[in-house]
Amino acid sequence: MTVCFTEDHEWISVEGETAVVGITNYAQAQLGDVVFVELPDVGRTLAKGDEAAVVESVKAASEVFAPVSGTVAAVNAALATAPETVNAAPEGEGWFVKITLSDPSELDGLMDRAAYDAFVAAL
Repeated sequence: MTVCFTEDHEWISVEGETAVVGITNYAQAQLGDVVFVELPDVGRTLAKGDEAAVVESVKAASEVFAPVSGTVAAVNAALATAPETVNAAPEGEGWFVKITLSDPSELDGLMDRAAYDAFVAAL
């Protein structure tokens, strides 16, 4: 399993042709208490950089962007009734979507954990 990160504070965990996408611990901390998550429809085609979800918190609303292109294979329906899961486990049970990759080479432009941690430390 490969885990990568974006400068927009999304994480992506890839196993085979399936990628799980969520926001990082840093992102959820910046948002504050998450109160609502809007997820895409299963089957929707996303291009890299497209809005994949919307997260609303007590502080702000923020878009979650697709770190790679592909088709939405599944969404985390549990977030509809328990959006606070994003705060409790942002890089685990608080995932947003599963995407079937259409271009695995897009992963090459993403950061690994060490590069992401250095990126956040410089903010």
